[in-house]
Amino acid sequence: MDQLVAKLKKLEKQNYRAYQSIKGQYSFDDYTLYIDHVQGDPYASSSRFRAVRPWSMTGLLWLKEQSVSFQTAARDFIARSFSYFAAQENAIAISLTGQTVLDSTAVLFTDEGIELRFRINLPAEGRSILAKKALNIITFHLPKYIRKSTIERELDKEALIRHCQCNEDQDHLRAQLEANNLLAFIENDSLLPRQAGNSDLPMKDAVKFTSPSSLQVQLETVNRGTVYGMGIPKGITLIVGGGFHGKSTLLNAIERSIYNHIPGDGREGIVSDSNSMKIKAEDGRCVHSLNLSNYINHLPMGKDTTDFSTQDASGSTSQAAWLQESIEAGATSILIDEDTSATNFMIRDERMQALVNKGDEPITPLVDRIRQLKETLGISTMIVMGGSGDYLDHADTVIQMHDYQAVDVTAKAKQVVKLHPSQRIQETNQKLGQFPSRSLSLTTLQKILSDGKFRVSAKGKDALRFGKEFVDISALEQIESASQINTIGWVWFQLAQKPGWTNMPIQEIENVLQDHWYQSMPNYGDLAKPRTLEISATLNRLRKANFQPR
Repeated sequence: MDQLVAKLKKLEKQNYRAYQSIKGQYSFDDYTLYIDHVQGDPYASSSRFRAVRPWSMTGLLWLKEQSVSFQTAARDFIARSFSYFAAQENAIAISLTGQTVLDSTAVLFTDEGIELRFRINLPAEGRSILAKKALNIITFHLPKYIRKSTIERELDKEALIRHCQCNEDQDHLRAQLEANNLLAFIENDSLLPRQAGNSDLPMKDAVKFTSPSSLQVQLETVNRGTVYGMGIPKGITLIVGGGFHGKSTLLNAIERSIYNHIPGDGREGIVSDSNSMKIKAEDGRCVHSLNLSNYINHLPMGKDTTDFSTQDASGSTSQAAWLQESIEAGATSILIDEDTSATNFMIRDERMQALVNKGDEPITPLVDRIRQLKETLGISTMIVMGGSGDYLDHADTVIQMHDYQAVDVTAKAKQVVKLHPSQRIQETNQKLGQFPSRSLSLTTLQKILSDGKFRVSAKGKDALRFGKEFVDISALEQIESASQINTIGWVWFQLAQKPGWTNMPIQEIENVLQDHWYQSMPNYGDLAKPRTLEISATLNRLRKANFQPR
């Protein structure tokens, strides 16, 4: 520490770039401080710091004996505790992941001890260094925050254990979905509504969820014993009901429960298929060398849809592309909200069939493929549906939302189908085609990266900068944190180190995401593990990406 103090004292009122001299490793009494990156000016991204505190100094060595799920949550809890303690000092920040618990690099458990990774905005007046203020932050305030968040007696141990057990229970519930043939489980008394469209916090005084008896199942938890709630079976599920009764709220809770939630969120008892993907129409996005012939064919001017590319997809084309890309990336469930879908991709009713001959319509709507997705590929589908009763012909389960409560109306829906048979004509008798994944040019990724001076960074939750390119991913609603977007960029970075083409890009991505995935990444604290599905979906939106059929 004395060495750092001496360096800083010499920097008072010097040009801001002189801060670069403090990069390095420093020994404090009970931890080691690493200054890995120093910002170039006061307005650049904050400087990156790490602190490693030996296990013997923490009283938390017992955490190393717990399950992986318990440890992941413990790391999350320590990061949140550090953020709480450091809240009084605006210059210090650690990356958090909202209402979810993600495998993040903000806190790591290493052989040496507990490693905290955080940022400090080094103080200045204009472009002159305020070394005395920096000394106060780094050598007086920061040590207190590091010690408080990494000593058992300073932490709320009961809250820590509750946080970790809650995470364990959700992982255990999710692991039971497959054996019980379920797409999702919603525990009784869960709180689904959120405060507002821009807030992920639970709505106060909202109606708590209660399962209809016909869909109620019981599952086991590690720490709370048997729990009861609604089990949504695999297959084709429709969520119906009047406007403002909670249809989209239910779907949103399910789509967001591919990850675990923190205690008090209201969704701690909701788990869903971890390979479920929500898709929607996305006008203007790019599509690369994709076989869309299952859903779109005989385009005007003889354009081929077995190797389809565009830089400006229509709503229907973009949604068909997203479905095919999700299948390629390994999705086992597809989630759709009618409100954000392209109508002509979803349905063509009997009157439109009568008006426009099938020979003049290149789109095969999802309603005519949805059963094949399940029977041929084993892919379940859940759709919020308010306008098209033709999907009732294919539904295995129909849930009506009424006053934010679920009612099983499957039997009633089957009766409606009998009493009111559809007059529309099935628009395809062809089998669902199964296509190999496309090849990806890694050399192209390398060029994009090098042309942009190897820059990789998230721009909020809506975009990724990779080299010079900015990828719009605002449509990917299941991404929880900008830290996941950072990781997506660094996964691409690793792919770009290889020459030529890969015939198995999905496998290449999964190889990077193996256990201890962060060891191949930079020493950053703002990385969190994404799914292969999101990495692939982002790659498909990189306009200069180079795919080809395999």
